[in-house]
Amino acid sequence: MSQTSPVVVADSFLTLHYRLAGPAGDVINTFNDKPATLSLGSGQLSPAVEQRLLGLAEGTHATFELAAGEAFGPRNPDMLQWIARKVLTDMGDPLEQYNVGDVVQFPTPDGQGSFAGVLQQVKGEGKEQSFQFDFSHPLAGQSVTFEVKLLGVL
Repeated sequence: MSQTSPVVVADSFLTLHYRLAGPAGDVINTFNDKPATLSLGSGQLSPAVEQRLLGLAEGTHATFELAAGEAFGPRNPDMLQWIARKVLTDMGDPLEQYNVGDVVQFPTPDGQGSFAGVLQQVKGEGKEQSFQFDFSHPLAGQSVTFEVKLLGVL
């Protein structure tokens, strides 16, 4: 009697290596580090990415191409926000220089986590400076390559 490998279902707990890449390259890649562990359906991966995992057997190594906007939705203009220099100074190093394209981590209101914003524009000088950040997911509105190697399925 042969034993079959466990298969990913909606509430599986997974140990895996994965890589998410957009047109500009990798955004997340665990292949050269320790594997990730996550629970499907907990919001750690986007629903479109989770869909690709359903039905895969433990040990599978696969790559999927997701169309522009499919993995993380479209860019959301409401996620563009201007932040005053004072806010950034209060958050960290007052002498820090910021350049368009920089990814800056901001604390969540409860102080328990963080979220990232990508600097889009800079206006003004010195203390009057303000910065426009895009808080959309870095891969929102882009085509995404999702590579996965399932190490364990529970």
